[in-house]
Amino acid sequence: MSFDIHLSGHVKSVVDETLPGLVSSLVASGITAGDGTLWGPAAEDEASRRLGWVEAVSVSRPLVPQIEALRQQLAAKGVTRVVLAGMGGSSLAPEVIAQTAGVPLVILDSTAPGQVLAAIDGDAQQGGLSQTVLVVSSKSGSTVETDSAKRAFEAAFRDLGIDPLERIVVVTDPGSPLDQAARADGYTVFNADPTVGGRYSALTAFGLVPTGLAGVDIAELLDEADATLLEVAIDSPDNPALVLAAAIAGGEPRRDKLGLVTDGTHIVGLPDWIEQLVAESTGKEGTGILPVVLLPVSPEVENKPSDVQIVRLVDEAKKFHLFEHHTDEVLISGSLGAQLVVWEYATAIAGRMLGINPFDQPDVESAKIAARGLLDARPEPTEPAFSVDGVEVRVSDPELAASGTVAGVLDALWSRLPEDGYVSIQAYVNRLELDQLPGLRELVAADSGRPTTFGWGPRFLHSTGQFHKGGPANGVFLQILEQTDVDLEIPGRPFTFGQLIQAQAAGDASVLADGHGRPVVTLTLTDPRIEVLSLFEAAQ
Repeated sequence: MSFDIHLSGHVKSVVDETLPGLVSSLVASGITAGDGTLWGPAAEDEASRRLGWVEAVSVSRPLVPQIEALRQQLAAKGVTRVVLAGMGGSSLAPEVIAQTAGVPLVILDSTAPGQVLAAIDGDAQQGGLSQTVLVVSSKSGSTVETDSAKRAFEAAFRDLGIDPLERIVVVTDPGSPLDQAARADGYTVFNADPTVGGRYSALTAFGLVPTGLAGVDIAELLDEADATLLEVAIDSPDNPALVLAAAIAGGEPRRDKLGLVTDGTHIVGLPDWIEQLVAESTGKEGTGILPVVLLPVSPEVENKPSDVQIVRLVDEAKKFHLFEHHTDEVLISGSLGAQLVVWEYATAIAGRMLGINPFDQPDVESAKIAARGLLDARPEPTEPAFSVDGVEVRVSDPELAASGTVAGVLDALWSRLPEDGYVSIQAYVNRLELDQLPGLRELVAADSGRPTTFGWGPRFLHSTGQFHKGGPANGVFLQILEQTDVDLEIPGRPFTFGQLIQAQAAGDASVLADGHGRPVVTLTLTDPRIEVLSLFEAAQ
């Protein structure tokens, strides 16, 4: 079997109680048959146009030789460094696929100017721009981050005397604005299946083109997925997708936080992909499942809050429980291809159990609109409530700033947490320069006593951003920004990358605070490398 799942304790009782109803409802075979009625009348139109992912393996097979041929053509010209510009589903699946295969793939899913410049310049190990091909991935063909990256790379290639048409490969839906413009300009274009939503696109052109060009054996990945398709298609209590859906969405009261722990598995980075799939699919209409990416030693694992269900990703689930003490956890093992298929099915089934449409993202657009408004209006930056030790503090509610210290502001933010609440840390910074920042999550989880998520901005806007606005209104939000002298023009645009990322942060903060009444604290580090240390101290 290519996928194993082991249950114990409370979660096993929940699954035993929930599973018969899922089997008798014929939901697994219904999804496989493309039945758009499974999620109710309101979702039927969208769902009927968004189930192409169940056939992704067979539809994607013809892409494999095309991708491999292009890779060989590029390699013959000395082009061996692959950069992927994409957001959300367009970048998270390729990141997992490449990391698990041990293949270098540069992911550009940020508008931080320093990170964009690093992607353009390259490094000594992987080579520089002269050895680089850029894959531009956007389902809608209008994603501002991806469009901006494409413009910056085009200019950089031309500055080196390189024709961008030879070095940029486009992946998009047929007929999208990007598809039309790229074909008119003469770029190499791969079209993805338009009946597959972005977060379900791992086994389509979005997952396969960048990773295949980078050197991943994508035929093997499709074989792994293929081996699981029969298991998830049948209405049986042995169907791993039905079992997983019951484990993450069953029970009363439901455990609505999903703690994802990687513990000795060969698969690298899978929780980040699961986080986007589950949060964006289920976080709407005031309900949802909030994935929380954890370490084996995280506070949430040690203390197990009553609303957190731990899912532990291991290499041999059937053996792991024999010599480890993990009562009341879901232990999962399987090939990467199997994991992708099972989680997609389970998430769609969980959406049905929650009574929501798992294929739309109605609240994602609000932050984009707010950011565009700020870019158009260019308002003066708001004055901080106070500044201390180089950290500028801005708050959605003046009472949060009453203490006059960063530690006091954080305590005031935690005090706004309801019993079932969560903390969301959002870092709009150059992730290459401040790669220690995710460690802040552990400190905040311990200090606040509640499940805590960490997201790099603006990429999380295309994943958990939907949950923050559409899910339960019980989150508190900590934004971390940086001041930097580094900036980069976006050719053909009246704003820079630095202005874009600032607008994205401010736009999301305004939607969370003004639109949804949630408390937001924004900490701007004026000398990031120094002040990040004082931030860690304050969180303790």
